[in-house]
Amino acid sequence: MLKKEEEDRMKNIILIAPPAAGKGTQSSLISAFYNIPHISAGDLLREAAINDPFIKSELAKGHLIDSSVTIKLLEDRILKPDCKDGYIFDGFPRSMEQAMLYDRLLQKLDIEFGIIIVLELSKEEALSRTLQRLTCTNCKAVYNKMVAKQKPLQEGICDKCGSVLTQREDDNAITFEKRYNTFLKETQPLISYYSEKYPIYFIKSVDSEVTFNQIKNIINVQELNNDSHQNSR
Repeated sequence: MLKKEEEDRMKNIILIAPPAAGKGTQSSLISAFYNIPHISAGDLLREAAINDPFIKSELAKGHLIDSSVTIKLLEDRILKPDCKDGYIFDGFPRSMEQAMLYDRLLQKLDIEFGIIIVLELSKEEALSRTLQRLTCTNCKAVYNKMVAKQKPLQEGICDKCGSVLTQREDDNAITFEKRYNTFLKETQPLISYYSEKYPIYFIKSVDSEVTFNQIKNIINVQELNNDSHQNSR
């Protein structure tokens, strides 16, 4: 039986998707709407890379960072007070090794797993989005020069905080190909692994607003199911 505080907390959410499918955008929307933190493994690693040349070099090459490094960064993050009511993982886990390490971490911390949402996107569309993507240097908001609803109101300036928009160093065709192949080899098998263990949902990554509405429907259904389960006990 779940403890009372575990019953009241919102489900944790993991987003799985190929590169440029909108994990960051959807995570930010969920975070703002449900008031739970958006935790990007990529952002945590990029922050760590400021003082770690090896991590910086590996990220630029599109390589996966050692799982023990990533899991420690994530453990430190989810132990912060703002995660007590739930959180969203964006870009983690990306391999079976990371998935199993995360399962062990949740057991260690006595935290409920939650749900998984898979964003589906073709390779061709993913490449197009990658090459046109811009990221805020301050708040990490993501824009796209070729998508009307994702263009900044002022060219090169973030709508949210007014900071400069730049193209990430790893947003290029060569790195994309490596990242996409890594996704197929390392991350896609997680879908089968998780489908046997936890609730998992599939959504086509199209217009960001449409995608977000579908995600809200999934979360709302989950909350209704949780309420029904609690009331039946």
